Amino acid sequence: MDNNNNSFISRGCKRAPDPQNKQWKVYSPSCAKLNSINWLKKIKTPESQDSTEAVEVRLKNSHKDFFSAPVELNLEEGDIVALEASPGHEIGIVTLKGEAAKLQMRNKNIDINTELKKVYRKAKISDVEKWVSAVNRENQTMYKSRGIAASLDLSMKISDVEYQGDMTKAIFYYTADDRVDFRELIKVLADTFNVRIEMRQIGMRQEAARLGGLGSCGRELCCSTWLTNFRSVTTSAARTQQLTLNPQKLAGQCSKLKCCINFENDCYLDYAKHLPDPNIILETKNGKAVFKKPDTLHHKVYYAYEHVPEQMVLITSKRAWDIIAMNQKGIIPEELEESTIMEEVEENIDMINPEEESVERFDKPKKTKKRRGKKKKVKKNNSSFI
Repeated sequence: MDNNNNSFISRGCKRAPDPQNKQWKVYSPSCAKLNSINWLKKIKTPESQDSTEAVEVRLKNSHKDFFSAPVELNLEEGDIVALEASPGHEIGIVTLKGEAAKLQMRNKNIDINTELKKVYRKAKISDVEKWVSAVNRENQTMYKSRGIAASLDLSMKISDVEYQGDMTKAIFYYTADDRVDFRELIKVLADTFNVRIEMRQIGMRQEAARLGGLGSCGRELCCSTWLTNFRSVTTSAARTQQLTLNPQKLAGQCSKLKCCINFENDCYLDYAKHLPDPNIILETKNGKAVFKKPDTLHHKVYYAYEHVPEQMVLITSKRAWDIIAMNQKGIIPEELEESTIMEEVEENIDMINPEEESVERFDKPKKTKKRRGKKKKVKKNNSSFI
């Protein structure tokens, strides 16, 4: 194998070489979360006269950073490189280079003229072997450090551990409700694992993204599969979508409001602009109608007459706007109309078998049909037994 061109290195994100048998080995099943696509790869850009170029590098599966690399290295997406770190060096995978990396820096409000950390070289076989062993050592270190923290009666939870590529430093990510004095913990961890210790506190959302899990939808958590930045989620978004304000249903694995509440909120806000004002009362000869609730995605609204508040009538938002315009001109229609929609729904409901609509049907055991088989004739045996 050639040590210079890294021919054994996978260009994909999900695989790394196994130093034992030189076969591919999956070490991070959810690393596609930080994948990048170079849209400018097939577009010819003017060649820069600089001796260095900016590259985006993925470090493990937790974060990315930008580094400056010498042009003579001829780096490509997917190359494993040795990076500048303090102390020692780190190992990462190149995800973007050239103009695409500069555009990504502008997108993240990073000045292009700032001095970046350096890319030392393409990783050697010995570097990759040490890097893979460091990744395999992380879970064992995390479980052992949790026991050490518990023995010191510290109210904290160590959720993840990251070893540096050269195994000279380990970063311990933890969550805690209050301030924690972990000076004694650092001493014990340093003596136990013989590495430089760094403690970093993270939030509940970051912890859920690192640990992963299944959401109430049955799919893997968005924060651990593809979501890289966290937007603030408020209860006003839940009210806009007419969701039940139940903390148990709205909270995710991180005990915070689910990030997916924001996904359709903009659509609801856009559709809500076409609905009538809830404070406007519709006047008809049958009585005044009060706004009850919207059906935003179907452009419909529920109204109820003041003398019969328990009966709601479903009309389209266009019909509601027409009645408002008629009332402004002094015209009072006979009724809200389009109430036949409710009657059709009621007729369809009556046609459904009430036993099939009942939830209790799941509790009833199924009746098994008895098979009618031929009766077996029993031969009488007249012999007597002593």
